Amino acid sequence: MNPLPFAPLQHLADSLQAHLPEASGDGAHDLAHIHRVWANVRKIHAVEGGDLEVLLAATVLHDCVAVEKNSPLRSQASRLSADKAAGILADLNWSATRIEAVSHAIAAHSFSANLPANSLEAKILQDSDRLDALGMVGIARCFYVGGRMGTALYDPCNPTAKGRDYQDRQYSLEHFPNKLLKLASGFQTAEGARLAAERHQRLVWFVEGFLDELGGS
Repeated sequence: MNPLPFAPLQHLADSLQAHLPEASGDGAHDLAHIHRVWANVRKIHAVEGGDLEVLLAATVLHDCVAVEKNSPLRSQASRLSADKAAGILADLNWSATRIEAVSHAIAAHSFSANLPANSLEAKILQDSDRLDALGMVGIARCFYVGGRMGTALYDPCNPTAKGRDYQDRQYSLEHFPNKLLKLASGFQTAEGARLAAERHQRLVWFVEGFLDELGGS
């Protein structure tokens, strides 16, 4: 286990984590998720640049307001987190300009919010968060969330959803073509897109293998 998961800004991360809410029980949006997003941020930042302190604050606080996937407030979750983060940073005497940089990155990171990322830091956070929905971790998170929501693994009568719309609120497998397999085409940075392409292929392999085991195609 890495004793300093937010290196090289562990001290700042510690001060921000003190303001996070109690654990919500959502293992797809827990501290481990924040650690993974930060690891993605560091990979992209090493190639693309950007303000690492702004990125750290945005990473730690990007889900500081917990909203369940099936909540009617889901599309507002990133804005709610951005507003709360702004208050936290104001209490820590951050400047208005830097607070706005963090707030914008958080508000724009969410797929559901559908807001343009207008800064490099916002683009990096959005890419880093979306990377966690791809690859092996993305597969695990998809079925974990489906289990929490009471979603079946797949439609046994029509696992490929042939002739109908995808119903990913009922069948977890349909979340792959309905959303996850579309994510890689929307990355904002070149390095993020490169990493996404690798993880996208793992999703493709998984779906192909899953259907093969069902006797589908």
